[in-house]
Formats: sequence, C-alpha cells, structure tokens
Amino acid sequence: MIKYTKRILCTNNFHNMKVERWISNWLKGRLQWVILKGELSGWRKVTSGIPQGSVLGPILFNLFIADLGTKSGSVLIKFVDDTKLGGIANSEKDWDIIQEDLNDLVNWSDSNRMKFNSEKCKVMHLGINNKNFRYKLGTHQLEVMEEEKDLGVLVDYRMTMSRHCDMAVKKANKVLGCIRRGISSRDKEELVPLYKALVRPHLEYCVQFWSPMFKKDEFKLEQVQRRATRMI
Repeated sequence: MIKYTKRILCTNNFHNMKVERWISNWLKGRLQWVILKGELSGWRKVTSGIPQGSVLGPILFNLFIADLGTKSGSVLIKFVDDTKLGGIANSEKDWDIIQEDLNDLVNWSDSNRMKFNSEKCKVMHLGINNKNFRYKLGTHQLEVMEEEKDLGVLVDYRMTMSRHCDMAVKKANKVLGCIRRGISSRDKEELVPLYKALVRPHLEYCVQFWSPMFKKDEFKLEQVQRRATRMI
C-alpha cells in the first residue's frame, strides 16, 4: 500500500515529501484482531487497505483511481467506488470501441490489484430502437437490464421516469400511512413538519433529473399531497 501511495502521489504531481511521509505514517504500523464464533484471534499486522470511516480514506481512494480512464474518449463517470462507461453504438465498429474501453478498465484493475464486482456490472441500451450489442467485462458476459436503480433513482431504457415516479409515490404513501396511524393529533403545527421532513423528500429527491414527463405521473404525485392535506 505504501508503494502504491508513493506512485499515485507522483503520478498526480504531489511531490511534497512531508505529505508523503504523513500519509505513509498513517498507513504503517496498524494492527487488528477479529472475533469468530466467540473466539478472539491474536493481533495481526495490516498490510493493505485503509481504516474504515476515516476522513483521509476517500481522498486517497480518489487519488488511487485518478488515472482510471479509456483511450477512445468514451464517457467515463466516477462517483466514489461506482464507475459508469457510456458511448454511442450504431455499428459493429462502435461496439468494438466500447468493448475495448471495457478491456482498458479490466487491465487497469489488474495492474492496480483491484477487482470489479462483475455480478453488479450491468448494461443498459438507451432508446427504443437501440441495437442490443453484447459486452464482456473480462470473461464475464454482462447482463442487459431494462431498468436499474442508480443513486436512488430508477432509470429505464426509455428514460420516461414513470417507474421511478411510481416508486417515489409508493414510498411517500407508506410513510404518510405510518404518520396517520401513529400520530393521533391532527394539529397542523405537528403534521406539517412531519410531512416536510419524512414525506416530501421522497417526492423531491433528484426531481431535477426525473421530473415527470406525463400528466398521469404528475397526478400521482399530486394525489400524495392531497392525501396529506386531508389529514390536517
């Protein structure tokens, strides 16, 4: 881990020796033990990884994956430990380019002793008339999905967002039902703060992205608010 940290710092033009020593001292000299079936192990030296929940951990991880990229210029989006690769594939040549980009990601993971969770890696072909090219991550055939939840937003291949709207309404109604059954008071001063804190976030989360396209979806969202209004 120390060797990789030094290489990453040099790659990203961090040549300050004090910073290097500071990070090295933070990573070195760590011990841990485990409990398994009531039995306590002895202390063992930690030679890889970083302390979970640390402030410096995410910064080092961002530095670690800073050189993760592709040669073709395809869209590559990284968010913490999630990576998304996107491109336009209208022909066999385009398919080959995206497949080569996937191969680049696998080569990077092998070089850096990382491993993608292939079971969680999926493919979504956006658009109705999109050709369903098949892709591989290493030797693993990637599963094609018609919808996938990404950072709490349910996205389908048609990008209509109706399925996410249904999910948001279901969650909001469930919480609203708990409030109605659990709170005997119908005082506005008590119910409005609960609605704003517990119900409305489900209806407004990432709404800038999934803003309803159809009147039927708007009607579903408005029904939740009407139901809340009748409780007051």
